[in-house]
This record gives sequence, structure tokens and C-alpha cells, in this order.
Amino acid sequence: MTMNIEKYRNQIKIAVQKFWETRDKQMLDQNGKEIQDAGNRSAVTGGKQLDGFLDLLYTVAIDTGIPRNCIYLKGNNIPGFFRPTKDWDMLIISPTKKLIAVIELKSQVGSFGNNFNNRTEEALGSAVDLWTAFREKAFPNQSAPWLGYFMLVEKCDKSTSPVKISEPHFKSFTEFQGASYLDRYKILC
Repeated sequence: MTMNIEKYRNQIKIAVQKFWETRDKQMLDQNGKEIQDAGNRSAVTGGKQLDGFLDLLYTVAIDTGIPRNCIYLKGNNIPGFFRPTKDWDMLIISPTKKLIAVIELKSQVGSFGNNFNNRTEEALGSAVDLWTAFREKAFPNQSAPWLGYFMLVEKCDKSTSPVKISEPHFKSFTEFQGASYLDRYKILC
């Protein structure tokens, strides 16, 4: 099936706008004054910033013929192998209780150095946890589910400029030579 992305262009634009508006609101207290916490912690921990993208993914799922009652956007705890459960952002589960798709949404604004590494480890760790649980029959009698990881990254000088690599013992892969954080996310995703 070929998807026409132009059909979703406006909804993508709205989702990006909603991300920034929600993030900005979460940096204000009830009186509209800026919250003075550790950096942008309130915007990072407030949640809801990526709801516009969840709405978009829901629309795409419906448009591809997935019944509404098979799409889950809340309470999405499913078994892991290295932890009892993980709460994913979106699940698609067939009427016969087969796990069809699992999707996680993340964003990164600023603080690219350590946060890129943390996001990479988180994405890979969640995937290994899911695939190990699948291998060990946490989801019995079914085909492997589709696993998706959506990442929204701020486009700015720090995310688009080449990043220096420390290579004291061995050379990194050539794909990382002169790569920006956005380039690194493209490699990850």
C-alpha cells in the first residue's frame, strides 16, 4: 500500500504547532509566570507535547483500515522481559488479542550531547526488551509485531552542526564522521 503523505501535511503542521504550544504552556505556572525550575524541566516532564502526533498516527491507522477498537492510546502496558511491563504510547491489537504494532513517541529540544545518547539507549533498550519478551512467548501464537519509534528533534544550529567524536582507541563508523545530531537520529531511526 502506498501512502500519500500530502494528505497528512496539514495535520503534521498542526502536530508540530501543538508540540511547541504545549511545551511553552508547561513552562508557565497558573498565573502565567515562567516556572523557575531546573532548566526546561517542566516542559520536559509535563507530557502531552506529542499528542498531536498521536492524533496523526491514529488517523493514519484508521485510513489504512484498522478498526478504531483495535487502536489503544492510553493504558498501554504490555509485558517486557527485563521489566514486568512497559507503557507504550500507541498499540494496535487485533480483535483476537494479537499484538500488531507498538509505537513510542519521543522528542528532543536542546541538550543534545547526553540526551541523544540517553534517547538512543532508551530506544534500543525498549526494543530489546520487547523482542526478548516476544521470543520468550509473552505474546503467544502470533507473528512478530511491528515496532515503531517516532522522534521529533528541534532543528537548530546545535542539532544540525557536525559533532566532534572522541576516538581514543578505535575509529567510529564512517557514517558518524562529520555527522550532526539530526544525522545521528536518521541513523538510529
